[in-house]
Amino acid sequence: MLKKSRWLWGSVAAVAVAGLLFFFMFRGESNNEQRYLEIRAERGTISSIVATTGVVEPKNRLKIQSSIGGRVEEILVAEGQHVKKGEVLALLSSTERAALLDAARLQGKSEESYWKTVYKETAIIAPLDGQIIVRSIDPGQAVMASDSLFVLSDHLIVKAYVDETDIGRVKVGQKAVIGLDAYPEIRVNGVVEHIYFESHLQNNVNIYNVDVIPERIPDVFRSGMSANISIVAAEKRQTLLLPIAALQNRDGKMVVLLKSRDAEQSVRYSAVKTGLQDEQHVEILQGLRDSDVVLLPDTTFVLPKKNGGANPFVPQRSRMKP
Repeated sequence: MLKKSRWLWGSVAAVAVAGLLFFFMFRGESNNEQRYLEIRAERGTISSIVATTGVVEPKNRLKIQSSIGGRVEEILVAEGQHVKKGEVLALLSSTERAALLDAARLQGKSEESYWKTVYKETAIIAPLDGQIIVRSIDPGQAVMASDSLFVLSDHLIVKAYVDETDIGRVKVGQKAVIGLDAYPEIRVNGVVEHIYFESHLQNNVNIYNVDVIPERIPDVFRSGMSANISIVAAEKRQTLLLPIAALQNRDGKMVVLLKSRDAEQSVRYSAVKTGLQDEQHVEILQGLRDSDVVLLPDTTFVLPKKNGGANPFVPQRSRMKP
């Protein structure tokens, strides 16, 4: 009789333990159940961007040199000034004229004035419309033939440095957005004008220069400034877009998790064909309609429910021992 009682109580204890295990396992599964967010594809604009760096520089940088040796008598322009073709930039006296005027000055103002009228200065003339970006001389300075007096720029452009892996996506006529490291708040629209045919090696990478012409030249633009350029390689408007996180790769195919329209509200995977992609969205070309509901895994962090114990991160009130 005693053995039978022990066997009975042992069976009851085993059933109780199994029940407790089943209860905790079932509750744990319910707490860890995957949750989803319901989203719908939206129509919008998406762009494929080639982001790179570059430098502001003159499109045509022309050095204006002296054709004679002599002395600078007068400078008529300032650095940064815009000039027209044919405008006089400076007046020079040849070595002979400078010596003659110095000798005449010793004989009096009338003699000096006479030789100034008879023996005219040599004019330095702007060969084209542009901006004076360098002035290398001062009044009274002696110069030699072929010395550089000024540097003239017709207008500033941005020379972008494009990696050979991206150059195939860049085309003449594409739009671009230009920013300066020195003035990050300034953004200027531009257009790709020329892609160079020869590359150069930079940090063991083949780089192609690309000329980007700004639509306007802000006053703060200076030759030599570092720039960041975003070239719009492709753009589509009113196309179907989804967040990148909604796509999954299953067996080499891109799929999304769709919510079925039947009464059971079941879910299924549907293969899609993608197009352009930016940092947040991807274009859906096939496999999805505007009214379809896509399920996106909910990654929101939720604290687990209490399992009869206290939160270990909350300070506990000390208990007095009896």
